[in-house]
Amino acid sequence: MKGAPERILNRCTKILVNGVAKPFDDIARKEVNEANDQLGRLGERVLAFARYELEPEIYTKSPAYEFDVKGWKTWKDVQERDPSIHGWFPMYNLTLVGLVSLNDPPRVGVDLAVEKCRHAGIKVIMVTGDQPPTAAAIAAKVNIITRPDLEYFTLLDKYNGDHERAWNDSQAIVIHGDLLAKKHALEENMDDRDPEKGRFLTEWISKPEVVFARTTPSQKLLIVNACQKSGYIVAVTGDGVNDSPAIKQADIGIAMGSGSDVAKNAADMLLLDDNFCSIVNGVEQGRVVFDNLKKSITYTLTSNIPELTPFLTFIIIQCPLPLSTILILCVDLGTDFVPAVSFAYEEPELDIMERMPRNAKYDSLVTGKVIFHAYFTNGFVSSFVAFYTWLHVLNDYGIRPTSLLFLALEEGYYPDERDVYDSDQPNFGNTQFGKESNFAESLFWDGNTDSELDIRLFYIFRGKERWTKCRWDPNDESIPRFWRFS
Repeated sequence: MKGAPERILNRCTKILVNGVAKPFDDIARKEVNEANDQLGRLGERVLAFARYELEPEIYTKSPAYEFDVKGWKTWKDVQERDPSIHGWFPMYNLTLVGLVSLNDPPRVGVDLAVEKCRHAGIKVIMVTGDQPPTAAAIAAKVNIITRPDLEYFTLLDKYNGDHERAWNDSQAIVIHGDLLAKKHALEENMDDRDPEKGRFLTEWISKPEVVFARTTPSQKLLIVNACQKSGYIVAVTGDGVNDSPAIKQADIGIAMGSGSDVAKNAADMLLLDDNFCSIVNGVEQGRVVFDNLKKSITYTLTSNIPELTPFLTFIIIQCPLPLSTILILCVDLGTDFVPAVSFAYEEPELDIMERMPRNAKYDSLVTGKVIFHAYFTNGFVSSFVAFYTWLHVLNDYGIRPTSLLFLALEEGYYPDERDVYDSDQPNFGNTQFGKESNFAESLFWDGNTDSELDIRLFYIFRGKERWTKCRWDPNDESIPRFWRFS
């Protein structure tokens, strides 16, 4: 028989020394336990081996003895049952052969990945089937436990059993699965809605550095439930059948690519390279995608205010419409598309893995902060710059900003199609200069016929009922672009 030392040693009554079976007394048991702890503190996995020599007169070959592997489960069974009863398999009174330690070092880079998780506000809890000394040693190697001297049970021995002092001074805790089972059994009859049920497990998880050793599948499920009740978004990794209940219960179940089919079916995603560092890289990429989506949404929403403001000014103060609906479509479908998509290829921010995890209930893609930044910050600046440019161009061509107030209500001159601006022609290409022309009923400032005409060729409104032609006066430098109105 082979297995966990604490399980095998309880079934042994003899120990093999130099090929001779001797009684497994307290002195020998103490030496074996010290050797087990010493190997465990080195981070090695320890297995105990034991044997049992079958009595030929009881375990006969003819007729073949039918063994029942579910036979002797407790020492009470051994005392009450007769070994000669047909069907029982000897599970006690074994002879301890020895201990074997296996060195299974963690993958390269796991310690850096765990440290990266700590900076990102991600808490890494180690849940393993190894014994506590081995689990603590491996956890120290991968930075899950940074100060082994501040572990709770270590301080408890140091302070001679002073629980309160050891708990307050500790920042890490290594919990044996038997202790978890014992605590849970005391609360088995409590109502599930009782807030006191499972409080001990919540307190353990509240420690910055937590390791669970010698855990069973049901205990892994208890740990996941306790983390979820504490408000954590839980991701569980595993590769075996024993891990499948916890993987299925977790918010994000991650199965190893080399794991069992049961674990793969229960998981939400597969880790093809079986490397914990890939999970951390995935978290970083997820944060980058979330950030870039918010950037793209903010950019897309920003154009709403500059596009809405011209229509509001047209309605409220009746100035000519600066932006037509066709131009808005050109902006949205033409110029906005490529920049909005380009945000998906943005590089991550320098502090992307130094932020605390977002709250999934409140921090969505479109938040109040995004709306305020898009509409009131970027939108206001964009509107101001666009209006300033528009007014500056109009002022450059002789129309002052004050003359735009309620100008859309007035009648104006609709220029002839032949009034095309050409600076190389006489009168700057105004073929209708000095001729009489008809007036239109209103100003069509966004009409297609105005798009190719220079504003200096128009008949400019000077009063509510008086229209005059504009003429060029090269000697008057007070008028913008040398235009003076009579």
